[in-house]
Amino acid sequence: MQAAEPVSVPAATTPAMKVSESEGKLEILLPAQNCASKSSSSSGISSCRGSSTKSWQYSDHMENISGYLMKYTNLVTGWQYRFFVLNNEAGLLEYFVNEQSRNQKPRGTLQLAGAVISPSDEDSHTFTVNAASGEQYKLRAADAKERQHWNNPPLKSRSFSLASQGSGSPGVQRRPSQNAASFFNVGHHKLPGGKKIPILQPDHLADVREMMSRAEGQQRDLIRSIECLPASGHLSSLDQDLLMLKATSMATMNCLNDCFHILQIQHASQQKGSLPSGTTISWLEPKISLPNHFKNGADENFTTEQIKSSSVREEQPVSGSSPLTTEPEEINPDEEVEDTCDNKEDDLGAVEEQRSVILHLLSQLKLGMDLTRVVLPTFILEKRSLLEMYADFMSHPDLFLAIASGSSPEERMIRFVEYYLTSFHEGRKGAIAKKPYNPIIGETFHCSWKMAKNQVPSDTNSNSSSHSLSEQVTVSEELRGQAESDCYTVRFVAEQVSHHPPVSGFYAECAERKMCVNAHVWTKSKFLGMSIGVTMVGEGILSLLEHGEEYTFSLPCAYARSILTVPWVELGGKVNVNCAKTGYSASITFHTKPFYGGKLHRVTGEVKQNATNTVVCRVQGEWNSVLEFTYSNGETKCMDLTKLSVTRKLVRPLEKQGPFESRKLWQHVTESLREGDIDKATEHKKALEERQRNEERHRAETGTPWHTKHFHKDGDGWIYYNPLWKRMPAVQNQPVDTN
Repeated sequence: MQAAEPVSVPAATTPAMKVSESEGKLEILLPAQNCASKSSSSSGISSCRGSSTKSWQYSDHMENISGYLMKYTNLVTGWQYRFFVLNNEAGLLEYFVNEQSRNQKPRGTLQLAGAVISPSDEDSHTFTVNAASGEQYKLRAADAKERQHWNNPPLKSRSFSLASQGSGSPGVQRRPSQNAASFFNVGHHKLPGGKKIPILQPDHLADVREMMSRAEGQQRDLIRSIECLPASGHLSSLDQDLLMLKATSMATMNCLNDCFHILQIQHASQQKGSLPSGTTISWLEPKISLPNHFKNGADENFTTEQIKSSSVREEQPVSGSSPLTTEPEEINPDEEVEDTCDNKEDDLGAVEEQRSVILHLLSQLKLGMDLTRVVLPTFILEKRSLLEMYADFMSHPDLFLAIASGSSPEERMIRFVEYYLTSFHEGRKGAIAKKPYNPIIGETFHCSWKMAKNQVPSDTNSNSSSHSLSEQVTVSEELRGQAESDCYTVRFVAEQVSHHPPVSGFYAECAERKMCVNAHVWTKSKFLGMSIGVTMVGEGILSLLEHGEEYTFSLPCAYARSILTVPWVELGGKVNVNCAKTGYSASITFHTKPFYGGKLHRVTGEVKQNATNTVVCRVQGEWNSVLEFTYSNGETKCMDLTKLSVTRKLVRPLEKQGPFESRKLWQHVTESLREGDIDKATEHKKALEERQRNEERHRAETGTPWHTKHFHKDGDGWIYYNPLWKRMPAVQNQPVDTN
């Protein structure tokens, strides 16, 4: 995992911390006497960014702590128990072979000045200490409580002061802090056993609210002052230190708001028993001016383009300005031709040039925030819509069609798992760290695939689908000389059925094989610190009408990691495939990379018969390279996904597509991205988004509901309006074509 530039995130009652690379990596900012020389008497780990920065400085040292931890030594001996001492006065982390040798010279020492503590995401007791010199200790505590004890050493005193590192006398307290009990004037109500419980008085909460209101105002003034600076020059609004300051101040206020909310809940629970009936409780919210305060879920979207001065009027995009409509397109499948677009994506690589844009974006976000209404920068976009990405999951139609020809329920479930796992390599374009366009409501995508019947595997261990990528054009050439009756046709349609929340519906069918799949997916994205997580909420159903079977499945989560350095993408989470009729199920786990060690893109799974709990197939490997299937009879099969044939989809030319079809809709954005003109692509993208907002506003004002074209609401899901099972009610009595 690549390292990242730390981003300061102060906490309310603990030492300030730096988030580094991912949400799990913290750097503790404890007091340093000055930035020029990091004294050994510095209270713990320190970090300085400049003479004008400020940090929380404790008036008393932390306690020294000692005890046994497991330390990773080397590959041969692995983890070994060692006795560790956190020497706060010397600013060192020392370790000895055992406690008896504590009076001897330590086996190793690590300077704590500027060190980074990295709690592991894989378990609750492992963590790493990285010194500024590059030395590293991999440690493991007995449990989560002990790890927390070492990561956040207890303080001898809770009093602290705000000291300026640039002042002539850094150690002088400007304002002694008050004891928490005296500050809140905690009263006590006696209980029948002589016990007391603290009760916060309502006027004290009002005082806290007023203090927070003033702090909010000062924070807004700070941000406004930074944003009013010129975009270039000696001191600009895009200065990395200033962007870091904005992010820190916003994180601090968010933390204080959370603490204030906890106080309100505690106060309400204490008062609940003594309130008369009919009494209502209202929260004392901080007085925030909504127009000046970024609030998640607000109607106004913010974009990274706001880093430009508000006084600069941007040129109008050259995209068309025709209003959005809900009329369905006229689709003629005979007009479809083989897709010749080269949508090969280059990875982002290092994002140093866009670092200021990313930092500006991060300064607006908080941990766990929903990114649904956040407009991300254009340079991270793929040259395709999300709807087309779902279509690319069908790029191995031979494996998809082979599911129906399985001779038994067990074989059909195994074939479905094989198809499911091979679909992500082309659907996600490997592990390219880019995202597709967010579809506009009413946007559609249509395509199809033609597959020669002799190219569809007829048995589980068939290698007929293992054409190399260089052979995919030859396969297409063969189809041109074959009659329509010698080919299977898989048709696909997708539509963006909802904007908030963003829900896509897609449907694919092969009438000759009497099989179809219907799915709806809500892409729910969240900010996770130095990464972004996208949860694919929804469900898909594969229907094998000849067998009367339905296979329900879901999709894994996706994560964009190291967004400040060299971004990369991985899949994670557990998904299940179930067939209620046959009693077969599959459990598939996409493993995220551990904090240190481990492999990227690892996936494991098993297929079992629920009635007997018998595992009939196991799979392991990487979802973007090689998968190994082991069957109950002991046979194994390896599938190299990089050599698996990709069947080109058939699409109608741009000039014959409707204005709401994905490629036509995003045509100018795609062309600009191909030319490398990010600014022009951003203009076209903003034009589409603005049109969508105007149409949405117009519908809200006139009370006009949105009407979908190809899907209708069915409970919590969306169903294609004319699925195969409706058109073929007597399909059970018709033979399936398995030639």
